[in-house]
Amino acid sequence: MQLVDIGVNLTHPTFSRDPRAVLDRAQAAGVMQMVLTGTSLSESEAALALCRELDDSRQRLFCTAGIHPHEASQWSSQSAAELRQLLAEPEVRAVGECGLDFNRDLSPRAQQERVLEEHLQLAVETGLPVFLHEREADQRLAAIIRPFRDQLSAAVVHCFTGEKRALYAYLDLDLHIGITGWICDERRGTHLHSLVRDIPGERLMLESDAPYLLPRTLRPRPKHNEPAYLPEVLREVARHRNVSEQELAASSTACAQRFFGIPALDAS
Repeated sequence: MQLVDIGVNLTHPTFSRDPRAVLDRAQAAGVMQMVLTGTSLSESEAALALCRELDDSRQRLFCTAGIHPHEASQWSSQSAAELRQLLAEPEVRAVGECGLDFNRDLSPRAQQERVLEEHLQLAVETGLPVFLHEREADQRLAAIIRPFRDQLSAAVVHCFTGEKRALYAYLDLDLHIGITGWICDERRGTHLHSLVRDIPGERLMLESDAPYLLPRTLRPRPKHNEPAYLPEVLREVARHRNVSEQELAASSTACAQRFFGIPALDAS
């Protein structure tokens, strides 16, 4: 089986000591391609640099470029121009991580909404898909995306953790859905067990969000999450969709490769 991890925070200090070893462990586990998440201009630049440093083939590592809603207050008159330059790089395959976070509210909500609209406009201009973040803001996110939707190539709600109302609203907008180790969390993720059955296979992707969201079903439990643990998410999602791991691996990988425009790897 080959897996694509669509959300890896490889620029996080947790991985700074030996990022190549992280990739080697992931590949040994069948995670053959990854999309590194950009959460600010500087982190997006760092993700791009890691793609170039660690992937000589230019077929295994890709990244996003954007400004997380937590950082929305840092948006300036120069931000759009700088972000547009990053989005022109061949390794950058999506606009984001961008969106709304009304849970922590680390940036004013009005500013979050304005910066999200700036990202969506850039996605329209570039033709790139959008990598979305949402916490406790599903109705506002859907309302803001709706006028842009016909002009966007595609968009994924990464690390979906919401309820049925949010899922159906996103599916009605023809959005893709990313599922993480949240589904493995017996304290807060059990509602996803029934909801993942409703996600069309051609719009379902898997992600670690490493080093966050360690699957709590792992035994013994590691200290932090890695892309190498994505097969645990695969197992949990496959179980609740009542499909084989092989079937889910094939569909989610094909979906991710189409969404991000990344090459299919030779199975040999």
